Amino acid sequence: MAANPSLESFDATQVALMEERVIVVDTQDKAERPGTKLETHLLENIDKGLLHRAFSVFLFNSEGKLLLQKRSDDKITFPAYWANTCCSHPLWVDGEMELKDALGVKRAAIRKLEHELGIKAEQVPIEKFHYLTRIHYVAKMEGTQWGEHEIDHVLVIQADVDVAPVPNEVAEARYFSEEELKTFLEEAPEKGTLISPWFGYIQKMFLGKWWQAMRDGDLKSCEDHETIHRIAPAKE
Repeated sequence: MAANPSLESFDATQVALMEERVIVVDTQDKAERPGTKLETHLLENIDKGLLHRAFSVFLFNSEGKLLLQKRSDDKITFPAYWANTCCSHPLWVDGEMELKDALGVKRAAIRKLEHELGIKAEQVPIEKFHYLTRIHYVAKMEGTQWGEHEIDHVLVIQADVDVAPVPNEVAEARYFSEEELKTFLEEAPEKGTLISPWFGYIQKMFLGKWWQAMRDGDLKSCEDHETIHRIAPAKE
């Protein structure tokens, strides 16, 4: 493991969260051991192949609009980047490691939706989540010691929720129609808007199909639980 870097310049709450124990996995998503968020997000370890389990939630409201979040400036990794509704990790704890019906990542998603966006658990019942597929990707924050190397479990849910972003986690949350999102992403480079690598991948490769299936009430047709989609490392 790499030597612990100095975290003195970062927000104390975010530093404390770096001690959470996430799930280190092999390339087939088999759990191997716990690892801290700090260990698993250091490029020195990522460059040696250290890989962990994650999830990404895409929450649509009843109008078919997708909720995105802008990560807080206090975040240690990818601060001020726009991403999908919620992106985080199941932990090495009872309940969040369970693979059957993706129950572990669904429970983690419910926990983090409240932690980041103030969305109460009763508004996102576990049975309403659709587990679609897994995506293995690498993303590096150039010029820093941080990055991501994850097998990302994708969850989609349609629900009307009360959103109250936690400032330490989320700077802004906004709903987008498909056309509004297209314009937002097209204008992002000119406006200096930062888009997270994982959301960029998913938006380009999968999101249109999923959005249409959601409108058609046929998300089950998008489920692919066997494949782990391998995406080349990101270039910042």
